[in-house]
Amino acid sequence: MQRRARTRQLIELGGLVAKAELVELTGDDRALLYGALLDIAARLRSKDRDAAMLLWRRRGGRAFEADAPKRS
Repeated sequence: MQRRARTRQLIELGGLVAKAELVELTGDDRALLYGALLDIAARLRSKDRDAAMLLWRRRGGRAFEADAPKRS
C-alpha cells in the first residue's frame, strides 16, 4: 500500500473511533481503547468470529444508514 493510501486509511479508521464516540466515552484513554481493540481482535480469532462479524456488520450498517442524509 502506498504511503498516501495508508495515511488516508488511518485517518478514516480514526474517524470511525471518533464517530462511535469512543474518545469521549473513554476520556481519551489510549490504553483503554487499545485494550478494547485487542479484545475485538481476540474475538475475531475465536470460534465466535462469524457470529461477531455478522452482529457488528449489521449494527454498523444500521448506524451508517441512520447517519446518512435523508433524501426527499
